[in-house]
Amino acid sequence: MSKYYFPYNGGIENTCQQLAEGFPEDQTAVVCFNESKKNSIDIINGITVYRAGSLVNIARQSISLSLSKMLKKAIKEFQPNIIHLHWCNPFGGAILLNTIPKDVKLVIHWHSDVVNQKMIYPFVKPIETALLRRADMVLTTSPLYIDGSKPLKPFKEKVKVLQSAIDISKFQLTDADKREIERIRVKYGNKPIIFFIGRHVPYKGIESLIEAEKYIKSDCVVLVAGKGPLTEVLKEKCKSARVHFLGRVSDEELKWLNAAATVFAFPSITKQEAFGLALVEGMYSKSAPVCFTIPGSGVNWVSIKDQTGLEVENGNVVAYAKAIDELLTDKKLCIQLAENARKRVEDYFTVPVMLSLLKGYYKGLFE
Repeated sequence: MSKYYFPYNGGIENTCQQLAEGFPEDQTAVVCFNESKKNSIDIINGITVYRAGSLVNIARQSISLSLSKMLKKAIKEFQPNIIHLHWCNPFGGAILLNTIPKDVKLVIHWHSDVVNQKMIYPFVKPIETALLRRADMVLTTSPLYIDGSKPLKPFKEKVKVLQSAIDISKFQLTDADKREIERIRVKYGNKPIIFFIGRHVPYKGIESLIEAEKYIKSDCVVLVAGKGPLTEVLKEKCKSARVHFLGRVSDEELKWLNAAATVFAFPSITKQEAFGLALVEGMYSKSAPVCFTIPGSGVNWVSIKDQTGLEVENGNVVAYAKAIDELLTDKKLCIQLAENARKRVEDYFTVPVMLSLLKGYYKGLFE
């Protein structure tokens, strides 16, 4: 059970699809919201997807009058042994609490605490607590998030780590890709590229990156991909000729930019950044990352300080610039960190690794 599902593109939705399609030997269905007001049932890559029409969206939460009906229909038709809920989805969670049969195992995939919606959290908390009590297992994306999450503390004995993952086949480079990567490097004067990709929202820390650029001594360019509410404000504030706003980029362009970059800038500043799939993609592409220390976030478990990348005090833009300069001037260090980053992704953050872990966890529910 997820907020949305393919073709909707989002980190949680991508993970949901990877898990749903990862067990072809089992019957799997997905219940989610539709982006329109209509109910629909379709089959995507063998997965039956029940979409409940959305009436309205409040604080990034869809409200649907037909979700209960669609969930009951899916349960009746599929007779599940396990229901896997991707959190945070309070409305869906409330419907599920009143619908799930007593003999069905509940797994809550805890992608994030409720961080910013402080006004509505008092209404969400009872649903959250009831779900955690009912859950047979809770999955979080990193061990650091377990220790930093207040809601999870009373239920730590139920919590296991299931790290998010990427499909590395999407980042394999053909000869044509390598020509495009070289074209990008030439376009920017063969200068070292500092690359950022993500939504332009406060917790992503793009303002810190723009400010840090002023203190970078090395000759380089900073490429900022993505869009969001802060885009125009950032463009107004940034007067540097070496910062280039690229807007939204395609999957192909993202692959080329990750590979062309020397440094992957990941300046997120709050635990709203619970994991960092974009960070994993940059690491796999051998772009050495620079991160801030974020208490309670999995970011600093994805990239290990001084092993797979550099990490500095949260919000310290001068230190952030210094770390970038260190990578640009010490090529041996930069290459070593980039190689280590690629190896860490191969060892921990690929889809087969994630699926193998989850298969074992599911099996353990019935032993």
